[in-house]
Amino acid sequence: MLLALYGVTAYLLLPTFWTHHDRQKRLAGMPMTTMTAQGIPGDPINVGLIGERADVLCAMQAAGWYPADAVTWRSSLEIAGSVLLDRPYRDAPVSPLIYLGRREDLAFEKPVGNSADHRHHVRFWKVLDKGDEDRPVWLGDATFDRSVGISDYTGAITHHIAPDIDAERSVMFDDLRAASMVEAKYQVTGIGPTMAGRNGGGDTYYTDGEVWIFRLVVACQKRNDPAVTIPSPPATEIKDQIFAAIAAALKK
Repeated sequence: MLLALYGVTAYLLLPTFWTHHDRQKRLAGMPMTTMTAQGIPGDPINVGLIGERADVLCAMQAAGWYPADAVTWRSSLEIAGSVLLDRPYRDAPVSPLIYLGRREDLAFEKPVGNSADHRHHVRFWKVLDKGDEDRPVWLGDATFDRSVGISDYTGAITHHIAPDIDAERSVMFDDLRAASMVEAKYQVTGIGPTMAGRNGGGDTYYTDGEVWIFRLVVACQKRNDPAVTIPSPPATEIKDQIFAAIAAALKK
């Protein structure tokens, strides 16, 4: 009886309370995990942007994130040289992932130090031409590359990510907010609370399972007032507070 009660509560009732797409209803039912080219689950979706392509490009660059080069033989050699020789490559390519049947539409990175083995990076896919706010909606997977190594699944050389992927949402929001590029921030449900997820390289990650959506300014016109944070439903707010405490304990 206790096991049955636990199963119903943990897997049916609580996730229902936490699920919310009230500000972007058409995102409900979309997958919230990317895939590798080999069909292995990749990084989870954890960020989103509202705006035209030009708005996204301008906002990300104003925030100090550089468009990533395409993956070619030349760019692959350049990133290898950056890692081995500890030299800058701020436009280094990111490995492609698949979402909704296609590779990312845009990719950005923010270098940390000289070498391309440490960097913030994100891929974006345009998922709606017009969302609930009559502007395009982009979903992305923001993570931090902590080192270069070997994939646990394929043996290929790859970047390994830091486990706290929620921290990357905060980095991106802080950068966009500091650049006055965000009108408002709110959450929709992503993959849900995850303690020991694994991406396509075999790296573990943990997350409260929310997607932070940033509504960008129009035509790169900087916002004079602070970005507005639209609260989530009370049950989600409580869940996030509990998970934040768990995440803090995991870091110790």
